[in-house]
Amino acid sequence: MRRVYIDLAVDCDDCAVPSRPALVRWCKAALAEAEGSMRLGLRVVAESEAAELNGRFRGRPGPTNVLSFPYHDAPLGKTRFLGDIVICAPLVKAEASRAGYPENAHWAHLVIHGILHLQGLDHETDQDARVMEARETRILTGLGFRDPYR
Repeated sequence: MRRVYIDLAVDCDDCAVPSRPALVRWCKAALAEAEGSMRLGLRVVAESEAAELNGRFRGRPGPTNVLSFPYHDAPLGKTRFLGDIVICAPLVKAEASRAGYPENAHWAHLVIHGILHLQGLDHETDQDARVMEARETRILTGLGFRDPYR
């Protein structure tokens, strides 16, 4: 039986975070095409931690909305550990508000975006971006959200 395990950690005071069932549903949707059982970490942080991680691991100043840290060749028995995703809750809220996009939809997009990075997709080239965005759109519309790129 295929299973998805999500280790959720919220380290952000006064941050609105979607329900665990919603987060699990989005994670499973992003992993629907993957084989076998998987585990991943999902950490929700404030802007200060997002900025520190962004500077340390990407060499970029300031916070970012989502960071992915893939783990390669990390089996846990029959379960494969994909890695960790870090999401900055205050940025999710601010970006959704600025874009006029429902906050829950933006959360879903960033969770899915982060998981696709854990699976090896990226958007470094135009072609890679088209592939990743098409997959994100397919997953999000399958969950009832609109295309975030339109």
